[in-house]
Amino acid sequence: MKLFDVYPLYNVTPVKAEGVYVWDDKGTKYLDLYGGHGVISIGHSHPKYVDSLTNQLKEIGFYSNSIQNPLQVELAQKLGKLSDCENFNLFLCNSGAESNENALKLASFVTGKSRIVSFTNSFHGRTSAAVAVTDNMNINAPINLQQKVTFLPLNEIDLVYHEIGKKDVAAVIIEGIQGVGGLDEGTSEFFKEVQSVCNKNGVLLILDEIQSGYGRSGQFFAFQQHNIQPDIITTAKGMANGFPIGGVLISNKYEAKYGMLGTTFGGNHLACAAAISVLDSIEQEKLIANVNEVYHYFLEEIKSVSKVKKVKGRGLMLGLEFDFEVGELRKKLIFDKNIFTGGSNNKYLLRILPPLTIKKEQIAFFINALKELLA
Repeated sequence: MKLFDVYPLYNVTPVKAEGVYVWDDKGTKYLDLYGGHGVISIGHSHPKYVDSLTNQLKEIGFYSNSIQNPLQVELAQKLGKLSDCENFNLFLCNSGAESNENALKLASFVTGKSRIVSFTNSFHGRTSAAVAVTDNMNINAPINLQQKVTFLPLNEIDLVYHEIGKKDVAAVIIEGIQGVGGLDEGTSEFFKEVQSVCNKNGVLLILDEIQSGYGRSGQFFAFQQHNIQPDIITTAKGMANGFPIGGVLISNKYEAKYGMLGTTFGGNHLACAAAISVLDSIEQEKLIANVNEVYHYFLEEIKSVSKVKKVKGRGLMLGLEFDFEVGELRKKLIFDKNIFTGGSNNKYLLRILPPLTIKKEQIAFFINALKELLA
């Protein structure tokens, strides 16, 4: 049997990773400024993370959600406290797409409606409803296009008012900062107006923090930059440092009912142990403070790279925009300078998503490498 060939692959085979570095099967060391799509939050092979998984596996690795699992309660309590979202309840699942799928389903249950408002260049996942609210026709199959979705440009609040005024919208879903779409984001005024019109019309506001959450933006969740309060928050990528998990944070004004949501693997013992170790590390190592310190350093130092036309994003969720397509530059960074970076739907944008533990000297190394390649 062969693999179903749906991924274009670089000719690199990682076999070891530690901190912000990855080694391939030939012994070459790479600086990881991409973290596997922003998944690695507290650094590769973090000792606390490894110990938590190892110790938990020695006890019990998995059982279904038909029994009590105190680790889920511990995770919910720590997440609520650290994120300042203690007025939410937590549903655990396995991925970002699944988080959004459940958020959309819940909004439809609550409102009795089915149309969703999403935004241009959005990315919310590849499962049924999640991909339907993703603005990319190339990854939507006919079965997905049966969903009722309206895409609007960011920061055009009059259009949001117009669509919600039709009285058939269940939810508005928006990323705190767009990831795959290219690091665009709504203004604070826009976010506040969207929240207001949703609240007035009984429409649920879903904040997709799957990539922008868990400290990556410089706040625990990116929406907190705008002083708003969504109805549902979805999270996943940085939540367990590479172990598959997803979370749906649901305002406690919505009542849970047996059977409303469900999952076999979600919130299993190993996933919870991994996720708890991440929260502990973020708090004890003051990683959000590090994100902000490194971010401001990055903004100053990148000014010396004249070919960078614009810096997009916040914290350690950054994009460097050029006046040329960056595909070849990414290859040169990997193979000439041994640095991993990311791309996006914006072909002119280089995406930077390192572990939250990265230091200034590693950013300086990247900027010097970039200068040399662009010279």
